[in-house]
Amino acid sequence: MKSKTQKLLFIVNPGSGNDTIDYKKEIKAFFKSKDEDFEIYELPKDCAIADLKTTIKNSKADRVIAVGGDGTLKLVAECLLETTTPIGIIPAGSANGMAKELNIPLEIKDALALAITGKPKQIHTISINDELCIHLADIGFNAYLVKRFDELNERGMWTYAKAAWQAFWNHRKMEVEFKIGKKLIKHKAAMVAIANATAYGTGLEINPDGKLDDDLFEIILVKEYAVMEILKIWISKLPWNPKKIQRFQASNLKITTKHKVHFQVDGEYIGKVNEIAATLIPKAIRIIAGPSA
Repeated sequence: MKSKTQKLLFIVNPGSGNDTIDYKKEIKAFFKSKDEDFEIYELPKDCAIADLKTTIKNSKADRVIAVGGDGTLKLVAECLLETTTPIGIIPAGSANGMAKELNIPLEIKDALALAITGKPKQIHTISINDELCIHLADIGFNAYLVKRFDELNERGMWTYAKAAWQAFWNHRKMEVEFKIGKKLIKHKAAMVAIANATAYGTGLEINPDGKLDDDLFEIILVKEYAVMEILKIWISKLPWNPKKIQRFQASNLKITTKHKVHFQVDGEYIGKVNEIAATLIPKAIRIIAGPSA
């Protein structure tokens, strides 16, 4: 007896990545000789969540596949939060941080094969100032870097390095305050990361001991710019110097800053804030992961 074919809905962000791959064409070619029923929806420039939710609901898809970067994945996850519908990823962004976190192949044919057959993994997310965070959010230096990167016309690692250099020379430290249990932390900091995942898309492990399926997220307090410290961690995997970088865990958090600071979520620059409220959302989404994730 022939097994029931899956219905797949691909949410394609035409603004992700570069112009070297026609993702719609690649998807159609891949499924030409396969039984799966699929549909492709191309995101409009300013896509409303309500419209995308309606599209997903009307498709009656068994799996919804985000074709884009972390921002596209976040948009799809917002529509499927606390549902049983698995979310797949076809990495098509500049950094593809969450795809790397989940060991999703970067080669499109391998990623498509995994989207069909991969096993869904239930993970938590974080609500930060009413923004859904799947990957990593932060205030301070990296958020300013994201802002500078967005302002440049080109994409890629060279553009990222250029933005990082500009951010390094122009950003100033901030005064932060937050509580972990009964302990009050007050410190000058270059940045504070709120981490769901372990590493940025660049490969930098900011949160090496983090887990996507526990009941906690991590707070990484980077006290100094500490370029050499970060390079040491990145290259040698040696432990942090606690005088420069500290790690905390929580399921709820409120951070206040003396002055307004730059804020980004999952690679999207949000703006300037002087207060961050973060709450864990347990078992938030089901996401298709690579076999060793």
